[in-house]
Amino acid sequence: MDGAEAPGPYDRAFPARRAPGCGSLGELDALVTRCRACPRLVAWREEVAEVKRAAFQDQEYWGRPVPGFGPADATVAVVGLAPAAHGGNRTGRMFTGDAAGDFLFAALHTVGLASQPTSEYAGDGLTLRGVRLTSPVHCAPPDNKPTPGERDTCRAWLSAELDLLSPGLRAVVVLGGFGWRALLPVLAEAGWQVPRPRPVFGHGSRVVLPATERRQELHLLGSYHPSQRNTFTGRLTMPMLVDVLREAAALGGLPVSPEVS
Repeated sequence: MDGAEAPGPYDRAFPARRAPGCGSLGELDALVTRCRACPRLVAWREEVAEVKRAAFQDQEYWGRPVPGFGPADATVAVVGLAPAAHGGNRTGRMFTGDAAGDFLFAALHTVGLASQPTSEYAGDGLTLRGVRLTSPVHCAPPDNKPTPGERDTCRAWLSAELDLLSPGLRAVVVLGGFGWRALLPVLAEAGWQVPRPRPVFGHGSRVVLPATERRQELHLLGSYHPSQRNTFTGRLTMPMLVDVLREAAALGGLPVSPEVS
């Protein structure tokens, strides 16, 4: 596939046209970073990258869509919401450079799925083992709230990413209700049997999607999003998130670090 096509200004059809033909995650990631499908998101991500936060005035912001992060042979996926304006939109790496990412990577490291407990910038030496991080929306949205239309436009990227991961994918951890609601239609369209009525999100939600002729069995696990609103209030604690990730790792056949009593 030729990835040289440049999307036109606000080319809403670009994800749906190009994502299904991707033959590798590298090809998909490269196309994601060039997407300009949603005018509101393009304007916001670029404005944030130009104005910057005072603490990061000396840094060059990424200011583009943020691709997924993690190995192509991952057996576990973690699905969030969208990049943070001064996190992934600044660093160019999923969940990197903000408080939610700090919490998530500390939990991943505790379980043994991340090489280090911190994720400050792309190129800081962090690697993931057996897990891939992604989101339903790849651009930072104003107020951290994508619209339904933006979610649906971006859906083709998530669908293609899960399809490329599907030969080995065993479990998906979904962080928050937005990601849960965005993911279920993608899985149904991809050939998994999603129960009806569709499962309701909650921390500790667990759903098994049975194997079909096209897909192997897949486990969905719900967790509250590691936003500061949730972690500061104690709605989500580190042991709560670690427990979900540890279960996902076991379902994915990944060795995990022993629990510390």
